[in-house]
Amino acid sequence: MNWRPTMAPLAGLCLALSAAAVPTGAAAAPAGNPRAAHVNAHAAAGAALANPPGTPPGACPAGPGYGSPLPASSMTATKIRSGFSFLEGPVWVADGGYLLMSDMAAGSGPYNVQPSTIHRFTPPATFDTFLANAGSNGLALSADGQQIIAATHDQRSVSAYRLSDRSRSTVAANYQGRAFNSPNDVAVRSDGVVYFTDPNFQRGNRPDQMNGRTSVFRVAGGQVSLVDDRLRQPNGISLSPDGTALYVGAYSENKIYKYAVQPDGTTGARSVFVNYIGGPDGGTIDCAGNVYWTSGFDSLVHVYSPAGVQLGTIRSGNTGTTNVAFGGPDRQTLFVTSGPRYDSGLYSVRLNVPGYPY
Repeated sequence: MNWRPTMAPLAGLCLALSAAAVPTGAAAAPAGNPRAAHVNAHAAAGAALANPPGTPPGACPAGPGYGSPLPASSMTATKIRSGFSFLEGPVWVADGGYLLMSDMAAGSGPYNVQPSTIHRFTPPATFDTFLANAGSNGLALSADGQQIIAATHDQRSVSAYRLSDRSRSTVAANYQGRAFNSPNDVAVRSDGVVYFTDPNFQRGNRPDQMNGRTSVFRVAGGQVSLVDDRLRQPNGISLSPDGTALYVGAYSENKIYKYAVQPDGTTGARSVFVNYIGGPDGGTIDCAGNVYWTSGFDSLVHVYSPAGVQLGTIRSGNTGTTNVAFGGPDRQTLFVTSGPRYDSGLYSVRLNVPGYPY
């Protein structure tokens, strides 16, 4: 989410998938045939993975593999409803059959912090307030499916909201005693390891305790560890289905980075996955490892194979595309949050491959 304050701003693992993400360094097929590259990348991956934890349970069905994710190389999503302040962080809750999303208003109060409400969309057309004063941006589902893990800028923390009673607890309060900037987006592994980004977009007028650094963090066993503090405004974050790769969009660098992930959740080498995407915001990944990333500059969802070859785009509105999540009974509906400030909307499009609920 890149709206600065106005005063300044997934039963079991997918380990049986034969279509896994390509390891770092795998060669891409010729750029002139992106769909062939998509197929070749999956074929090259095989089943040689060491079975690290991957997607949260139930997110990806086991199967023989997948074809092209897009019915056409250029698609347009359908508007469901607009008129919201600024939608972000969609997440599908399969047990309830609904989508949750954060709606952020303009900054207010002495520190100019943006209040946030979590709205619920129940298909086909019902909207209601799930949680007022949530203080949230990016949302994800916990590994057990019982909580929403939220990047909460109101307390400069990562929080957990229990779905049954909306009670709140803290996942990450600070790093080595220093307050985060404004946690923005989250990804959760099947064993409960949480990864999140910490740009300063929603810090408001509160003091900087990160010495100007904007970073990516990991939470495991209650301990917060630094993944990377070299990124300029890290924004969206997603984990590959097999758990071997972490993707982060660096908003102020116009790049998507890829980190090797070890079975214990630690991260290794960083590489450039996409060298240019204008203002990368939120992203998600389907069960074949294809990457979907929103661009704040052209308001498109850009779709890439696991090898980083662009497969096509999805348009939703003309401005302010912020995030994406798969949902619906078969998780083949891609929900997109998009639109101008104070008239933000929810869109959807049917795709060929199921994917992450966030």
